[in-house]
Amino acid sequence: MSEPYGEEAASEGPLDPGGLDEGRHRRQPGSGMDFGIEDVLHNPPAGPVTKHSVKTSARRSPWNRQRDRVIAAVIFVVVLAAGLLGWATSETRATTDALSPAAPAAPPAPPAVPGSMTRIWQFPSRATPVPIADGNNVVTADNGEVAGRDPLTGQIRWHYSRDLPLCTVDSAWSRVNAVYAKTGVDGQGGCSEVTQLDPATGRRTAQRNGDAEFGTQLVGDGTYVTTTGKKLLDTWRNDLVETMEYGTVVATVQPGRQPRTGCTYGSVAASGGKIGVIERCAGDPADRLTVYNATADDSDNPKVVFSSIVAGKSAKLVAMSGDNSAVALPDKKLLVIYGPDGNQKAAYPLDLPASDLAQDPASGVMTTSRTADSVYWFTGSKTVALSLDTLTPRWTLNSAVGPGVTFAGQLVIPIKGGLAVLNPADGSTIRTVGVDRGTYTGPVLLNSMGPVLLEQRGGVLAALK
Repeated sequence: MSEPYGEEAASEGPLDPGGLDEGRHRRQPGSGMDFGIEDVLHNPPAGPVTKHSVKTSARRSPWNRQRDRVIAAVIFVVVLAAGLLGWATSETRATTDALSPAAPAAPPAPPAVPGSMTRIWQFPSRATPVPIADGNNVVTADNGEVAGRDPLTGQIRWHYSRDLPLCTVDSAWSRVNAVYAKTGVDGQGGCSEVTQLDPATGRRTAQRNGDAEFGTQLVGDGTYVTTTGKKLLDTWRNDLVETMEYGTVVATVQPGRQPRTGCTYGSVAASGGKIGVIERCAGDPADRLTVYNATADDSDNPKVVFSSIVAGKSAKLVAMSGDNSAVALPDKKLLVIYGPDGNQKAAYPLDLPASDLAQDPASGVMTTSRTADSVYWFTGSKTVALSLDTLTPRWTLNSAVGPGVTFAGQLVIPIKGGLAVLNPADGSTIRTVGVDRGTYTGPVLLNSMGPVLLEQRGGVLAALK
């Protein structure tokens, strides 16, 4: 006989002619034994159980006891509290933004630089090393907020805000890249939170967590962007996916993959998918210029193009263009051009005050700008024009306070008290335009959008028209 199972066992009784008793038993013919159990009653009869009725009972719920209900309530409260804590400390909770439709294009630039220009607006923008003008908007970045503004009025069209300090903001790939500072569990932290924005609308297009150091600046070559630092350089492609780490990697998976350890970095430049850095390593007789690829099969295994000891210390990597690198050697008073193999191609005398090259740039980037045919290097007291093809010095402007840009079809360089409109071929002055900068006397970096010339004056962005 089959054994009853729990409280669902059926009572014994006579069988019906078909071998079925209330749908419960089926007898094997001629065996005198019951065979199998199958409960097909959906609505068991009411009232007391009789010999011919089926005894049924529901399985006990695991949550019927008071203790079970208390445990369930405690679990619910814990999960709810964890969810609220996660929301309260999340990026979403700490972020506010407002988008805008794509703005109309600014009016065209005038046919030539105007004879006079006045300030039409200015706003704090401490996180933009240079003026950003993209997507028909001018971008300011200050106090955790990145804002796209009307170039003519300065009115905010879109904004993105975090409750974190901004490290730096740049424009690359027709996107705005905002790097935020965040203190880590070790109290150190760095510039680790990166958000990419569409400059036309403010829409977020990508985000990442990185390992950039405090004080970083972004160096772009048109294809990749690299963060500067004293011990680590981190490179991303246009979707913010990391393509290369160089230096002291934060989370080392396979040790021994970096070319050198224990070095510190002075200045950084980039060109054509290659990154150059001035290294200072124990045991080297002088500074080292290293150029490596911006990408490799493994992002923590750099492919070095060359690494050469330069002829001096306190070297500054001024610029890279094509396969050439321009390095300033203060103790030799030379600008040395290195070729694709790391060998010296040419050297040119530098007539600069010692103070111009006494210190490494705080952000790790020398102050330069580019036009279609030249690189303009602001040394701290002068602007030197370098050929874009060879980085050969072409001419020097002594009264400059920043590098130059093309505005209204002409080369414009900021000078003390205003702007100089120059002949780009020889640096001769065509005319000057007075600009009132108030009490500000520091470096000025330029950009433009339509008829508006932008001046980055330290932590303030001013618009002139």
